[in-house]
Amino acid sequence: MEIIRKTFFDGYASADIGMKAVFMALLVALAISLYIYAVYRGITSKTFYSKNFNLSLIGVCLITTAIIATIQSSVVVSLGMVGALSIVRFRTAIKNPMDLMFLFWSISVGIICGAGHAIFAVELSLVLTLAILVLEWVPVGKAPMILVVNCDDIDAERKVTEHVKQYAKHFTVKSRNMTMTTLDLTIEVRTNRASDLIRKLIEIPGIRSANLLQHDGEVTF
Repeated sequence: MEIIRKTFFDGYASADIGMKAVFMALLVALAISLYIYAVYRGITSKTFYSKNFNLSLIGVCLITTAIIATIQSSVVVSLGMVGALSIVRFRTAIKNPMDLMFLFWSISVGIICGAGHAIFAVELSLVLTLAILVLEWVPVGKAPMILVVNCDDIDAERKVTEHVKQYAKHFTVKSRNMTMTTLDLTIEVRTNRASDLIRKLIEIPGIRSANLLQHDGEVTF
């Protein structure tokens, strides 16, 4: 047992990691995390932007760097760190896959910088940014629009669909909500003449209102 203790604990109890090395690792991690902050801000400029989540990317990167640097200094500390972190439970659900990618990016940079391979973290960040920008430029299918028509005539569906055919090659009636005197239609359409379609629909007798909604969500091909 004494031989095992000396070989394992004494041989790996501490590594030569000075304060200067730790400070430089944290400094590089801070610089890269600020870069991640800027990229996330630019990517999510057209969608819902969470400043708190973006700030947390910087904190996660620095904390991960400090943890990895601490683990390298002592195997005993590393075992204790694993045991302590194993009981941590995160309750915040991440619904956006892009947010999950940025979070993993921040953690990875912290691990790499903490391990003393900052150049790899820089290369990762540059290549990942280039991949994101290239894929952003790749054209995708156009998201369909949702047409909502409110009718005072319960037999107005045929008239509505005939007018929609003139302005949209593809359309699908998603829902019909009918009462004794009214009819509400929800139609998925793809058209480049949205204004003309709305104008023609409201001219139909029995049409109370027509709304055309466009969204930036998932796209079907």
